[in-house]
Parts: sequence; C-alpha cells; structure tokens
Amino acid sequence: MFYKQIILQKGIPFDVKIPSAKPVNMSQSSVEMLNAELEKGYADIQAGRTKSANRVFNDIRNDYKI
Repeated sequence: MFYKQIILQKGIPFDVKIPSAKPVNMSQSSVEMLNAELEKGYADIQAGRTKSANRVFNDIRNDYKI
C-alpha cells in the first residue's frame, strides 16, 4: 500500500518533518507491551499475512503497468 501511494503521489505520501509531540521512547515501554507487539507480528507470520518484497514490487508493476 505504501509503495502504491508513492506512485500515486509521485513522492512520499506524508510530510517529512519532526513532530511537535515527543516521540515514543521504547526504553520506557514495559516488557509486556513490547512482547505483545512482537507477538502480533509473529501471529501475522504464522497466519501467512505477509508478502515478500519481490511480490509487493511485482504487484505494483502489474497494477500500474510499469
């Protein structure tokens, strides 16, 4: 989806700037919070909800005939 937006927008599809809010400091996250996020990613892998980079780029090329 990100790469499709780059093509549609002819550039990065968001402003590149330093946010006014303080960024999240991962060192202040609890071990439980970090583990929960890692488990979500692992569950996606196990469920097959992933695509290789080659497949993503091929999909973009096919969608936009490039």
